[in-house]
Amino acid sequence: MISLIVLPQALRVAIPAIVGQFIGLFKDTSLLSIFALVELTGIARSILAQPQFIGRAAEVYLAVGLIYWVFCYSLSWAGRSLEQHLRVGQK
Repeated sequence: MISLIVLPQALRVAIPAIVGQFIGLFKDTSLLSIFALVELTGIARSILAQPQFIGRAAEVYLAVGLIYWVFCYSLSWAGRSLEQHLRVGQK
């Protein structure tokens, strides 16, 4: 009963919030660089510390921004398609 009745109804309500939380969590991973953990912007800074990449900060940070955008957009697209599949907001 739970898997056939309650869970589909709960997913319809919870999917938009869950997708938003995943996107926010991914974007907040750049805050982990404060604690010296390896993440995307930390890797960009380590790349810029190498002599062959001096003066190329714009290209490196543009690539990092593109990676963030692609990941967040794909999560958002997947969430929208899942909402449409489950007909969220429709009675």
